[in-house]
Amino acid sequence: MTNTTKHVLISGASLAGPAMAHWLLRYGYAVTVVERAPALREGGQAVDFRGEAHMTMLERMGILEEVRRRQTEGGPLVIIDADGKEQLRLPASFTGGNVEITRGDLAHLLHDLTKDRAQYVFDDSIAAMTETADGVDVVFDSGRTGRFDLVIGADGLHSNVRRLAFGEESRFLKPSGYYVGLFEAPNHLGVSGKALMYSEPGRGALVAAAEHDQNTVTVGCIFASDPLDYHHRDIATQKRLLARAYEEAGWELPKLLSHLEDSGYFYFDSISQIHMDHYTKGRVALIGDAGYGATMGGMGAGMSLIASYVLAGELAAAGGDHTVAFARYEEQIRGYAKACQRIADGAGGFFAPKNVRRRNRIYKVLTSSFLVGFFDKLTTKAANSIKLKEYAL
Repeated sequence: MTNTTKHVLISGASLAGPAMAHWLLRYGYAVTVVERAPALREGGQAVDFRGEAHMTMLERMGILEEVRRRQTEGGPLVIIDADGKEQLRLPASFTGGNVEITRGDLAHLLHDLTKDRAQYVFDDSIAAMTETADGVDVVFDSGRTGRFDLVIGADGLHSNVRRLAFGEESRFLKPSGYYVGLFEAPNHLGVSGKALMYSEPGRGALVAAAEHDQNTVTVGCIFASDPLDYHHRDIATQKRLLARAYEEAGWELPKLLSHLEDSGYFYFDSISQIHMDHYTKGRVALIGDAGYGATMGGMGAGMSLIASYVLAGELAAAGGDHTVAFARYEEQIRGYAKACQRIADGAGGFFAPKNVRRRNRIYKVLTSSFLVGFFDKLTTKAANSIKLKEYAL
């Protein structure tokens, strides 16, 4: 069918955006990707791919071998007490899937795949959108303007496109009562080949060696809290809130947190999910975290790549008729998104349980080979809860 959609604007250059750009370029579209950050975001936690759907997706994109080449070393998740003594461990397969790669490495891989054919505009964002009969007129923060056939929101949990097209974030964001903060610190613990998890009632931490430097660890802090007042781009306030949440914490946390201010990498957010009745409106569509994301545990990387494949494929199959393609995209992706979100429901309570001893007793039972396999299959089942079509190129 003839491609009647010529130029697509994608907001967001993390994972979903460049993946969407890759498929649209293969179908003959012109693509512009706009990203608020001044450059690609470095670092970040590891993301995993598991099951047939995920692995098929990586293979069809032509990046499976490169992901394997850059994959993390993996290792067991060791749960420790305040003295650093091991209480139990979960095998690498429980958290790492078939293949695991840091978010930063995957973002660079996807950007390299598309940078010579798509136009990337960093340090800018969409300020306003006006839909007309034959396109979307866009005004950018920089003052630039442009007309596009479609706009794709791939800009994460706090999507600017979703706000402009669908309404305020509070209508769709469902907090869990937990927050997560990530930063880097010197590896004074000598962590290697494993990740350490320490918990106190209502707060916990995950520590693993950074892939780019074994002398550095990535520290993930997860804690329960009433709603906190901050802007999602106000890093100074976020660091203060994180430090306050871990006052008088045990184990090695005070020493690790002493490096919070100097950390080159930092991330902070509520552990939340996005729930929407529709992921498309007019000439605008949302993919990945912007439409149905979960802060932790929802297999966001795999979901983002699959969503980009489905949406681009349906646009191509419909000859660029977005009204047909968007409806088919929503039909295919909704059940998949819900399955992934269900897996993410207990993420906060796992890392920061209200009763640590009870959690440890439960997970000692779960470390039996039968139950580890069962829960691995449960997660993989969610990852595979979509049958991928084959779209003609």
